[in-house]
Amino acid sequence: MTGLVVISGCSGGGKSTLLAELADRGFAVVEEPGRRIVKQELEGSGAALPWVDMVAFARRSMEMARSDVAAAWVNAGWIFFDRGMIDAAVALQYITGQSIPDELKAGGFYHGQVFLTPPWPEIYVTDSERLHGFDEAVAEYDRLATVYPSLGYEVILLPKVNIQQRADFILDALKAGFSE
Repeated sequence: MTGLVVISGCSGGGKSTLLAELADRGFAVVEEPGRRIVKQELEGSGAALPWVDMVAFARRSMEMARSDVAAAWVNAGWIFFDRGMIDAAVALQYITGQSIPDELKAGGFYHGQVFLTPPWPEIYVTDSERLHGFDEAVAEYDRLATVYPSLGYEVILLPKVNIQQRADFILDALKAGFSE
């Protein structure tokens, strides 16, 4: 069983804050590919921004997520990913109709449990790297919530609680799933 754990779900649902909490607890974390790409593109040509060329953005996200997984395999213990290859593949499927690669099925790369942040309008904000509205974020969440189980992942919905409780919830779920 792999220790590469994906935290996915609704944009603006608290994933980055949760990853920061897990990092503060000593766990390895991998920042969302999309945010890293947007930062790079805003400093450069801006050609692969999601609001300029979503296909190029999703393809770059997929490549970066694949590199993240390759780099993470050398680590022991739990490694938490803010999104990953499946999120990028879902975006590509939505935009282009391209099938999701079989290699992304549960057990291929990531741990079999994936944690989803639900839509949470009370904490949702846009910023210079997230320009889409809440309705678009919810539509994205709905696609992810459908695709992850279809690939064999056990989807665990994160409760709308404070960040420390969310981190505890994930760690408890992983312990319970690991001992089965």
